[in-house]
Amino acid sequence: MDKAALEERLAELPLYSYGFFDPRELEFTDRVRWVCEHECPMYGTTWACPPAVGAVAECKKKCLSYPECLMIASVTEVSDISNIDETLATRPAHEKLTNRVRDEMRQLGVKPFILSTEACTICSRCAYLDGLPCRMPGAMHPCVESQGINVIPLLEKFGLEFQYGENVVTWVSLLFFA
Repeated sequence: MDKAALEERLAELPLYSYGFFDPRELEFTDRVRWVCEHECPMYGTTWACPPAVGAVAECKKKCLSYPECLMIASVTEVSDISNIDETLATRPAHEKLTNRVRDEMRQLGVKPFILSTEACTICSRCAYLDGLPCRMPGAMHPCVESQGINVIPLLEKFGLEFQYGENVVTWVSLLFFA
């Protein structure tokens, strides 16, 4: 892929930051998966979340099968970060950005494997709950954390903070490609 051409396109998007890196730099850990299992209400309810995405070792193997990765980040301000409804309401804008970057990569001949910010809310009821295959596998992006990825070291690598204060939310997506 022509990274220079992609970077020209990325510069036109309202991204806070982006960077290319080797997926082997990622930290995969069962601790992150434990948080999914014990603290996230989406656990076991969607194809984008554990256990449907596979064990952390399987997720790691898939991610590391790609030689390159693009991290994109957006930030948004909210009046009160502890208001989870207000905070989550800012997520769709980041998902739109993720899909725009996906589309730009596809136009350059690359079909990325995408991890994003959500537990997939495309369908009103996930087929996973009915034991059926995903209805929208090309549109669904598993959550970064669902793979057991600790995103904090990656943010530090690119000089980003997970939180920039009381009212700023940082959203991150990873686009793996060959």
